[in-house]
Amino acid sequence: MPRFVPTFALLVPALLAPLPATADTPPGLTGFAPERQEAQHAYEAELRDTVDPERLAAWHDTTSSRPHVAGSPGDAALVEALAAAMTEMGLEVEKQELWLYLPHFVAAEVEVVTPERVTLDLQEAAFPEDPFSGHPELLPGWNAYSGSGEATAGVVYVNRGTKQDFARLAELGVEVAGKIVVARYGGNFRGYKAKFAEAAGAVGLLMYLDPKDYGYVRGLMWPEGGWANGTMIQRGALLTLPYPGDPLTPGVAADVPPTADGAPAYGDGHLSPMEVKMPSIPVQPIGWQAASEILSRMRGPVVPEEWQGGLPFNYRLTGGEGLTVRLRVEQHRRPTRTWNVVGRLAGERYPDEEIVVGCHHDAWSFGAGDPNAGTIVVLEAARAFAAAARAGQRPDRTLLFAHWGAEEQGIQGSVEWVEANVERLRDGAVAYVNLDMASMGPRFRGSAAPPLARSIREAAKAVASPVEGAGTVYDEWKGRSDGEPQLGALGGGSDHVGFYGHAGVPSAGFGGGGSEGISYHSNYEDLAWYRAVVGSDYVSAKMVTEVVVTLASRLAEADLVPLDPAGYAAGAGERLSELAAAVGEGERRTAIEQLVAQAAEVERAWLNAGEEAAAKLAAGGLGGEALIAANRRLRQADRAWLNERGLPGRPWYKNLYAAPDADSGYAPWLLPGLTARVEGEGDDAAFAATVEDYRQALERLGKVAEGVGERSGEEGEGGEP
Repeated sequence: MPRFVPTFALLVPALLAPLPATADTPPGLTGFAPERQEAQHAYEAELRDTVDPERLAAWHDTTSSRPHVAGSPGDAALVEALAAAMTEMGLEVEKQELWLYLPHFVAAEVEVVTPERVTLDLQEAAFPEDPFSGHPELLPGWNAYSGSGEATAGVVYVNRGTKQDFARLAELGVEVAGKIVVARYGGNFRGYKAKFAEAAGAVGLLMYLDPKDYGYVRGLMWPEGGWANGTMIQRGALLTLPYPGDPLTPGVAADVPPTADGAPAYGDGHLSPMEVKMPSIPVQPIGWQAASEILSRMRGPVVPEEWQGGLPFNYRLTGGEGLTVRLRVEQHRRPTRTWNVVGRLAGERYPDEEIVVGCHHDAWSFGAGDPNAGTIVVLEAARAFAAAARAGQRPDRTLLFAHWGAEEQGIQGSVEWVEANVERLRDGAVAYVNLDMASMGPRFRGSAAPPLARSIREAAKAVASPVEGAGTVYDEWKGRSDGEPQLGALGGGSDHVGFYGHAGVPSAGFGGGGSEGISYHSNYEDLAWYRAVVGSDYVSAKMVTEVVVTLASRLAEADLVPLDPAGYAAGAGERLSELAAAVGEGERRTAIEQLVAQAAEVERAWLNAGEEAAAKLAAGGLGGEALIAANRRLRQADRAWLNERGLPGRPWYKNLYAAPDADSGYAPWLLPGLTARVEGEGDDAAFAATVEDYRQALERLGKVAEGVGERSGEEGEGGEP
C-alpha cells in the first residue's frame, strides 16, 4: 500500500551523462556502450508492445474475484493461482512458506448506550450496482492487532489522533483517560492513533472516514460516484513496533511451523507474544454514518476551527455527561500460514546480480485497488520478459517477480524474505521496484532512492501518456511540476521497507493516480468500483507496465548499471543544511556543517567518477573485470549507508540515509539517526556518536567512488559497510 509523502524533494545530479546516440538511435540510454544502444531500444520497444490491456483485465479477474485476507482460504487459492501463472510463463517459481503471528477477526460491537440505545452498523451496505458488495466471505470492519476487550465510557473527539492532537487536548484541559476516543482518518498511520490513545489512558478507539476528507464534500459517493458513502470502512493493521515484519521474529525469517497445539514454536531469535508490545485497548473502524450517531450527540465544548470535519453539525471535544458508548472487540492471534511467491528469470551474463519487481498479494477484501492494481502490473511485466526469453532474448541480469504475503498485517512477507536472503541481497541486488496499488489513474507519481531517480525519469520519456495530448509520461509528469519532475523520498507503509531500510537495496515505488474517489481497505475495493472509477480500459495499468519493463530492462541490460550515487551525497548535503539550521548556533551546528562540507566533496567525487566511467565506456575502454568491478562499486554505494547497530531505538533499521519517521509511520525521514538527535533524542555524547556514524558513512561512500572505472582495488577499499 504505497503512501508517497515527498517531504524532501531531491534534485539529483547526473552521475553518468547519457552516452552519445548513433544517427539512427534515440538518446536516453545511460550506461550502455554506443554499439549496444540500438539493440536495447529495439528490445524494450518489443517489451512495451507486448503489454496487453485485455491481458491486464484478465489478470485483474484472476486476482480480484474473491476476498483474500492474509491466511484465509482465499489467500491460499490466490497463492496457487499466482504460482501456476508464473510457472506457465516459464519462470522458476519459489514458494516461501511462512508462519506469521497473525490476528483473526472474531466479533465486534459498537453502540450508543445513553441517552438512548443505538446499535451501529459495522459493515458496508450492499448495492445492486456493485455485485461484489454482498459476497458471503466479506468481513465486518476490523483493525488487525486490536486488543480484545469491552469498554463502556464517555467520549472524546481527538481530531486525527496525532501526537500533536493529544498534546492540544491536554493544553485545553480535556481529560482523555478512561474515555473512548473518536478519531478521523488521515495525518498519520492508524497504529499511532491507537498508540497515542492508549498512552493517554483511553479505554477504546473508534476511527472513521470523515466526509470532508473522503466523502460527499469531495464528490459523488459510491455507487453513484467514487467517494466514500456513509457505510464505507477503512480497515488496517495497528502494529507500531520498532521493526516491520512478523512481530515475533525480528531479524530472522518466520518459517518455523507451530507446535501440535497451534502455539508459536520458538527458534533462534524468536520472541514470545508476552515480550512484544502490541495494542491492548479495543480499536474499531466505522463509517461516517455510524460516527455521526456518536458525534451528533456530543454536547461538550466546540472543537478548534481546524478540527471541524464535514458532517452537518458542530464537532465537540467531549460528549458531555449524558453520552456513553459501548465498544467490544474480540480477535484471536495465532501462527498462520501464508506464502511469498517469487518467479525467477535467470540472467545470462550476470545471474547473481538481481532486479526485484514486487507487490503484495493479500488484501482486506477483493483488493482490486490495494494491492491488485499493482499485482497485475507485476504479472504482465513478468509475462512480457518471459515471452522475450522464450524468443531468445534473455536478460543479462536476473529478474525476480515477487508476490508478498501479509503486507497488510504489517509488511510481513517481504520483510521475512529479505531477512532470509539479506546477505545475498547486499551482495548482488541492483534495485527493488515496488508496485503496490500502482495503476489507479493516468498521472504518473512516485518515490525513490536517489540512485534510481534519473533512470525512472528516462524510462518515463520512452512511454506514451494515456492523457490525451500530453505526449510522453515524462511530458505529462513535468507539466504538473515546477521544473524537472521529482520523485519523493521513501518513507514507510509498503514492501520497499525491508529492501531499503534493512538490506540497503535502492528502491522505488511508483505508479499512476488521479482517479476521483477512494475505496481503500473497504469492502468496495472490488472490480465494480475499479472499472467504474479508474476505468475498464486499463490504460493506467498499461502505462505503468510499460514504464516498469523499460526501467527493468535497462537495469538488467546496461553495461554500467545506471545507478546514481551522487544523488545520495546531494540529498545528504541538502538535508544536513536543514538540520544545521534547526540546531541554531554552537558546537552541534559546527559538527553538522562539517558533514555538509564532506557531503559536497563526496558528491564531486562521484560526479568525477561518473564522467570518467562514461568516457571509458564510450571509448570501449571499460570492459571485462574492470566493468564487473565498477558495477560492484555502484551497488556498494548504497550499502555504504548501512550501520549494523541500526538507528537510535530502532536497531532493525540499518540504513542511515532514510527510514520511516518515528511518529507517523508513513512519512520519510532523511538521515533519520541524525534527525532523531536534532529532535531531542539523546544527550551530547549520543549526538556526537551519531555525527561520527554519518561521517564514516560519507567516508565509505566517497571511497567506493574511487574505484569506479578502475580495475585495481575493485574488492573493497572501504566500500563495504
